[in-house]
Amino acid sequence: MKSPRRTTLCFVIIVIYSSQATLSLSLESIVYHSLLHEHELMEEGPVRPKRAVAVSSPAAQEFTVDVEISFENASFLEPIRAYLNNLSFPIQGNDTDLATDILSIEVSTVCRPNGNEIWCSCETGYEWPQESCLHNLTCQGHDGSSAGRHCHCLKGLPPKGPFCQLQGDVILRMSVRLNVGFQEDLRNSSSALYKSYMTDLETAFWKGYSILPGFKLVTVTGFRPGSVVVTYEITTTTTTSPALMHKANEKVTQNLNQTYKVDSNSFQVTYSNETKFSITPEIIFEGDTVTLMCENEVFSTNVSWMHVETGLDIQNSTEVSIYTSMLNNMTSVSRLIIHNITRVYMGEYICKLTLDIFEYASRRKLEVIPIQILASEAVEVMCDNNPVSLNCCSEVNVNWSQIEWKQEGSISIPGNAEIDTDSGCSRYTLMANETQCPSGSSGTTVVYTCEFISAHGARGRKDIEVTFISVAKLNITPDLISVSEGQSFFIKCISDMSNYDEMYWNTSAGAKIYKRFYTTRRYSDRAESVLTVKTSTREWNGTYHCVFRYKNLYRVMAKDVIVYPLPLESNIMVDPVEAAIPCRSSRHIRCCIEEDSDYKVVFQVGSSSFPAVKEVDEKQVCYKHHFTADSVSCPENVDVFCHFTNAANNSVQSPSMKLNLVPGESITCQDPILGVGEPGKVIQKLCQFLNITRSRESPIGGIITYRCVGSQWQIEKNDCISAPINALLQLAKALVKSPTQDEKLPSYLGNLSISTKQAKLEVDSFSGTLGAIINILDLFSTVPTQVNSEMMTHVLSTVNIILGKSALNTWKMSQQQKTNYSSQLLDSVERFSRVLRAEDSIISQPNVQMKSMVIKPGHPQSYRQSFVFLDSDLWGNVTISGCQLEHLQPDSFVVTVAFPTLKTILDRDVLGENFANSLVMTTTVSRSITTPFRILMTFKNSHPSGGIPQCVFWNFNLANHTGGWDGSGCYVKEVTEDSVSCSCEHLTSFSILMSPDSPDPDSLLKILLDIISYIGLCFSILSLAACLVVEAVVWKSVTKNRTSSMRHTCIVNITASLLVADVWFIVAAAIHDHRFPLNETACVAATFFIHFFYLSVFFWMLTLGLMLFYRLVFILHDTSKSIQKTIAFSLGYGCPLVISVITVGATQPREVYMRKNACWLNWEDTKALLAFVIPALIIVVVNMTITVVVITKILRPSIGDKPSKQEKSSLFQVTKSIGVLTPLLGLTWGFGLATVFQGSNAVFHIVFTLLNAFQGLFILLFGCLWDQKVQEALLNKYSRSKWSSQHSKSTSIGSSTPVFSMSSPISRRFNNLFGKTGTYNVSTPETTSSSLENTSSAYSLLN
Repeated sequence: MKSPRRTTLCFVIIVIYSSQATLSLSLESIVYHSLLHEHELMEEGPVRPKRAVAVSSPAAQEFTVDVEISFENASFLEPIRAYLNNLSFPIQGNDTDLATDILSIEVSTVCRPNGNEIWCSCETGYEWPQESCLHNLTCQGHDGSSAGRHCHCLKGLPPKGPFCQLQGDVILRMSVRLNVGFQEDLRNSSSALYKSYMTDLETAFWKGYSILPGFKLVTVTGFRPGSVVVTYEITTTTTTSPALMHKANEKVTQNLNQTYKVDSNSFQVTYSNETKFSITPEIIFEGDTVTLMCENEVFSTNVSWMHVETGLDIQNSTEVSIYTSMLNNMTSVSRLIIHNITRVYMGEYICKLTLDIFEYASRRKLEVIPIQILASEAVEVMCDNNPVSLNCCSEVNVNWSQIEWKQEGSISIPGNAEIDTDSGCSRYTLMANETQCPSGSSGTTVVYTCEFISAHGARGRKDIEVTFISVAKLNITPDLISVSEGQSFFIKCISDMSNYDEMYWNTSAGAKIYKRFYTTRRYSDRAESVLTVKTSTREWNGTYHCVFRYKNLYRVMAKDVIVYPLPLESNIMVDPVEAAIPCRSSRHIRCCIEEDSDYKVVFQVGSSSFPAVKEVDEKQVCYKHHFTADSVSCPENVDVFCHFTNAANNSVQSPSMKLNLVPGESITCQDPILGVGEPGKVIQKLCQFLNITRSRESPIGGIITYRCVGSQWQIEKNDCISAPINALLQLAKALVKSPTQDEKLPSYLGNLSISTKQAKLEVDSFSGTLGAIINILDLFSTVPTQVNSEMMTHVLSTVNIILGKSALNTWKMSQQQKTNYSSQLLDSVERFSRVLRAEDSIISQPNVQMKSMVIKPGHPQSYRQSFVFLDSDLWGNVTISGCQLEHLQPDSFVVTVAFPTLKTILDRDVLGENFANSLVMTTTVSRSITTPFRILMTFKNSHPSGGIPQCVFWNFNLANHTGGWDGSGCYVKEVTEDSVSCSCEHLTSFSILMSPDSPDPDSLLKILLDIISYIGLCFSILSLAACLVVEAVVWKSVTKNRTSSMRHTCIVNITASLLVADVWFIVAAAIHDHRFPLNETACVAATFFIHFFYLSVFFWMLTLGLMLFYRLVFILHDTSKSIQKTIAFSLGYGCPLVISVITVGATQPREVYMRKNACWLNWEDTKALLAFVIPALIIVVVNMTITVVVITKILRPSIGDKPSKQEKSSLFQVTKSIGVLTPLLGLTWGFGLATVFQGSNAVFHIVFTLLNAFQGLFILLFGCLWDQKVQEALLNKYSRSKWSSQHSKSTSIGSSTPVFSMSSPISRRFNNLFGKTGTYNVSTPETTSSSLENTSSAYSLLN
């Protein structure tokens, strides 16, 4: 252009007109130029010829004419668009050419300046021909069409060829709503209604849409609910303007029958093939920046994006950006840019542009794949200058923009990278030398990362860990370590190399330090081991070595430790522990230790300190002070301490000595050794300070407790420990602090065995010595990681003595003192057996036996061990199948230890009702068990005559970790006269418990009770069903008044509740089996429903009794039938439901809702059975009281209360029912309550089972058939004529009595119960006066 400052706009208008003339000519394009600047436009180049397309036919012909208009001001375009849109077509010809009509005028091509270029764009519905797109430049960033396809924008007008051409057929998918009800026939295209709708609608559509340019056809495609939504398609050759579409929609509305009630605002047009949807890049990796672009030749920016899978509209966010703009005011371009894409964004996307009623939608599916990199495994590189290659390859071979290698670590060792573009692989070669990885960096891991980068920003990386190995250097704690006994210290040893095979500590003599004293940790850049001693002793005085080993390379660092002597607080013995001192008196106090060292000792009394006098007695050194009471106020309680200070100026304080200063007149007990005391005063005295013979090597230990009784000190508790055992106890306490404890343990165990044999008399006499031995075993059991056969022999030899029968009295004393010695002993033996390493070892002692087996690789044989104790007449077997042992690691040890006397020593269970009645056998495995493990055991049955055996194990966590018997995971497999077989799912100490008051499962009594229960329940269920049938038959006859209706309602609900309860009772019996575990869920359900429905029986009886009481006492008060029924059902079912739900809610979470061996409420653990027993017994008492009141009321009626004969009959029926039913049901559960308590006679079991099983029969007889009105109704129904004759005779002379009438022999017996004699014949009801109407109905209501 000659003048770039000028802006010129050029657009082409296509005119389509028709003529009836027959033409055979080639029309040249008619070109119009604007008058302004026409000469400038002409100077751009020659005028481009335009071609018109002529269609000739014998009939009317259509012609298309291209008209080009150019002007400088771009704002002229929109007024011209508006003018053309407002034209009404067709336009009739003028006077000179009446045969020509203009069918449409549309803008097809618009050219605008864009910088120094001219961009020519096609309007909606038009496109450049394929030839023009091939030979001309398309607009950059605007036209997304591929080469060879149609395009929408060109740079400049093509020098040859046409303007933008019409696109192919355009299909408009439309919908409209009819405000009429939707009918299902509209879903069926074959139905008459569907065809009728389709015909009418298509007719209207053709008339309306035929005005659209290029209109071809319209078709109804279906109907859907939403009132009625009609979907249809319009096929045209060009797009349509909104204004023209609105006109067509108005014509449709006008042409459609008003009965269709078309909603003129509901027309919707959807274009599906007018949107260009492109995705860049084609292959998308996680991390790429992805662009989704939609182009529409529509002047609108109202574009929305949706993710189909989530159903959510996409909005701008930190990860997603949406840009929508108009290109040259002609093309809407919307871009959805997803930054750093992940697989979350996978799925189908919809781009939708909305313009008026038009929707332009397109969808594309987006796939995201991760960048998969294959790389070398982690490697170790020795710093020896040898090459090592690292390799990375991508699974998808694309033209990667870049492949980079990075490293991250404390040292930098670069390599050489090589890239093979054909295979998509890269190799990185390292050559490390000693200079690059000095010894300080040995074991350092450097992460080398290969990173593949795509052209759109995705990055895939793979890390390769490379560990560089060099010579290690050790550093140890530099400060001098100087501590006193009892204090803590630690030594830290640090290696600059994190990779090692072993790191441990040695003494200067080469002995390894026990592992419990040090910890080793590995860090990324180093390794460190810390030797920690919490309580140092003189044994820790010396030199210690930190040893670092990697493969065959050792590094050692040494450290000296100085430990100054200082007694531990627990080793300082004070005298007195507690004493009373008269006011203005004095007493010698002392602190003693076992060794003589140079200590400074002072006594501290409050804030005052006093020097001590040293006194040496053989190996015992005591420090004394003469305490005078004048130095403090009186009476007063004083705590006295002695302080020991060593050469390092560290000190320790002794246990306190409690001195009670008391007036002299209150003292009654006096002793030169024990001191003085008031009546009832309790003091403790260390045994070594009493006149008790003790060994020269060591004093005796323990404490004696005295009580002042009268004027004498009496021994209340003697816990003295013999001198040899006390010496071993002190050694055991020191051993657990020793650095070489595992080396000393074998000799200590041997000494314990010998000393225990020598101290057998003290073991049999003093609980203190017994407890000391158990404490020694407990301390020793925490030391070893491995025990051999000799060491285990010493352990069991000691156990054999303390479990001897002669020591049982001492055990009994310890149990009375509530010690935990028995559980502590069992735990210690288990710890020793778990670390036993002895193949097929057998140790046999009179009071303990042990057998073991090692698990060999391959298919191990079954583990079978038998134990027989002739003295105790007990035996037992243990079996573990070979398939169970296959799950154990090879070289594992299985050990079983059996105790015949431990059964009398271990504490009884919580209630004290069950006791261990067999061997106690503990089985352990040396390795941890990761899979379910089953063990079978057989115990001698010592009580074959009765009792239910229970397989149990000793659970150390029960009773606040003091231990107790637990049946979890164990069950009885078989019970014979001689043995009890148990199966358990874990390993520990097992035995069996026996309940002496429970019948044996196979006893004659149990079999008899089962027979009675099942036969009786069958009769009961049949009787209850018969009762419901009878009530249903006579219901209308016996419920004519309010009282009788309520009575029979209660009887029916009592019967139904008891019937359901009996059915659930059978279900519970089917679930329960002593030999197999209960199905817990089914058992809980059965227990709940039995509880609920049995309670309902009693509460409906209570309802019946209260109803009778109400009618007799509140004669003049009346309540509606609906209120009475509401109260009755609330009481009959509401109260039982509340009680049952509260019971199960309070007990089932703790798993104590049911009994362990039956589907019924728990009694032993929670007394949950009381939730049934208490309401039942209360209701029985209430009903019995009501019965007495009713009988009294009937026999002695007050003035004005005399009922009619019918009312008396009703009341007697009610009283009879309650009087009979309540004792029967009450006595039944009364006998049942008796069976709960121990020692109950077998007669109670039999009577309870008999009465409970036949409850239904009693209700049928006494609650239903005995009712006179029921008898009358039945006889009237089935023998009306015969009954009428008998009834007449009965009312006239009273000589004929029905079999169930009150004059029968059975009735006379029950008449005596009510205090009546003679007969009570059936009579016809008499009419009552109005004043007695309410009372009469009340009395007759229960009949």
